[in-house]
Amino acid sequence: MSAPERGWERRTDAILGVAASAILLAMMLLTFADVVARYVFNRPVRGAFEVTELMLVVLIFAGLPLVSWADEHALMDFVDRLLGARAQRGLERAVQLVCAAVMFLLTWLMWLKADRIWAYRDATDVLRIVYGPFVYFMAVTLGLSGLIHLYKVAERR
Repeated sequence: MSAPERGWERRTDAILGVAASAILLAMMLLTFADVVARYVFNRPVRGAFEVTELMLVVLIFAGLPLVSWADEHALMDFVDRLLGARAQRGLERAVQLVCAAVMFLLTWLMWLKADRIWAYRDATDVLRIVYGPFVYFMAVTLGLSGLIHLYKVAERR
């Protein structure tokens, strides 16, 4: 990998790390404010739970392509020790291909679900935040993860 690519990856990781930290901090501050308002003033923050849920969805699904890119999914490597280098590469490619297929299946299912949610204009109960864009976001990040796994199949040749 060339130096510019590594620099690009470092900058992207840094930007996304700051964004993830900001979302986590916002979730933490909102939860803290809600707890204090609930128990000290007997007036919880309106819609705090809904906003926290949606921020958690964004945080998890935005991180999925990053986990795929860095190959940081949970794995079991007890079989690898029994295989030679060539068989290990083949197994890695097969696993990446299966991961890509699963991600694309989930993308398709999530997109169908997003279409239904969007058609109904389904929204949160308190703040009436429409769920559709969040579910489409989930589908897009799943699709991006699938593309990353396909790229890794080709890269391992």
